[in-house]
Amino acid sequence: MTIHIYQARLLHYLSESDRTERTPSKIANANQPDYAQVSTIDQSTTLLPVTAGERIYPEYIADGALVVDDVTGRIVEYGHSKTILSKYANAEGKPAVKVHDHRDKLIMPGFIDTHVHYPQIDMIAAYGEQLLDWLNNYTFVTEANFGDPKVAHDTAQFFLNQLLANGTTSAMVFATSHPLSAEAFFAESHRLNTRMITGNVLMDQNAPEPLCVPAEQSIRDTQNIIDKWHERGRQHVAITPRFAITSSPEQLRLAGELYTSYDSVYLQTHLAENRDEVAFVQQLYPNHKGYLDVYDDMGLLGRRTTLAHGIYLETPEYECLRETGTQISHCPTSNLFLGSGLFDLPKTLSYTGVSIATDVGAGTSLSMLTTLSEAYKIQQLQSNQLSAHQGLYQITLGNAQSLLLDDKIGNFMPNKEADFVVIDMKATELLERRMAQTKSLEEQLFVLMMLGDDRVIEQTVVAGVSRYRSAAS
Repeated sequence: MTIHIYQARLLHYLSESDRTERTPSKIANANQPDYAQVSTIDQSTTLLPVTAGERIYPEYIADGALVVDDVTGRIVEYGHSKTILSKYANAEGKPAVKVHDHRDKLIMPGFIDTHVHYPQIDMIAAYGEQLLDWLNNYTFVTEANFGDPKVAHDTAQFFLNQLLANGTTSAMVFATSHPLSAEAFFAESHRLNTRMITGNVLMDQNAPEPLCVPAEQSIRDTQNIIDKWHERGRQHVAITPRFAITSSPEQLRLAGELYTSYDSVYLQTHLAENRDEVAFVQQLYPNHKGYLDVYDDMGLLGRRTTLAHGIYLETPEYECLRETGTQISHCPTSNLFLGSGLFDLPKTLSYTGVSIATDVGAGTSLSMLTTLSEAYKIQQLQSNQLSAHQGLYQITLGNAQSLLLDDKIGNFMPNKEADFVVIDMKATELLERRMAQTKSLEEQLFVLMMLGDDRVIEQTVVAGVSRYRSAAS
């Protein structure tokens, strides 16, 4: 056993219960003079919470240290470096200690992406269509290739490595309608020990015949994947209807029955992304009150359900989201690229939990920082604000809360899994020059959110193991 101590600037976000655990009486050496340098929880910053009624606080330690157990892959503790290093000084009877010096870098919890399509990495940046034509002309053509096990394996491997290079350590992912596409993804994620969620895509109508799987067979495929992969290591299964247009009522009903038979399996699909999509759903389901009502009627809503987009919703639909606890995943680069529309983040958060996601391949980057940059601009166009603290909270603890994984990942609380990212705030000449002009942490974080991308990711650590290092490092 070796204790790894990462010296760096530390930034993460605490819930009210976490903050209570960080009170001086709960922290070893709290009476030492340097405790003031540990107790840097900002109680004046107002953040919109993903979990209704929860207070969220930023915690920043300028000279911090994160302690990781390499056997369990979990966080032991964190605090001011002087206190931590003194406590773990090598001595007889104590475990070996390895210190990693990143004192000029920022360490944050690993980023979490709540909606992304791994098979679409090969058709990212496909020109010139809006949603429905884009699906027919590019997406379905690409996904048809995933009946080939080699294509599925090689793409899963490439995609996961790209996530890590962008600082993303967990994601909720779409595969294709081929069961082996989900199998290939899980196998590679299990090898890397990343915490991931995926499932075979359910489609049985309004799509090319090779991608359509009859309702009962598709559900059997999902059941088999659940039996093999759900909660095996750090893997989770999501029942995955693509959306109401490509699933028959029978397929949606069977998906809902399977969903309600479990209390830990997830469900993911799309909702109200595009006006033509909404109109098409109304044609297919004329006896329903709206798009969301289709999913509600089929038993697809609930606290473990994440619906991507949710741009075009009526008040009763927002209220249904609140009543069922169903989560919305906001995908800014995708919404802009396909011309889908502008998502109202504060309004939706006033009803239910909202996570933030890349939605590659309609999304144009796997970088959660780039995604936040576009999210900021979308809110600006609606006279809403998105602060750096709000954005960085959302792609870490907030997204973990949305996925009900905040007991495992999302911040640096002791015994959580040691998924984190080392960020070089001066990774480019422009960033270095711009950072020199900043006068506060908040300014620095905003610059990072607007100008940061994969180039700022120096190292990505998964369950205590370094899985990515930049060439520069």
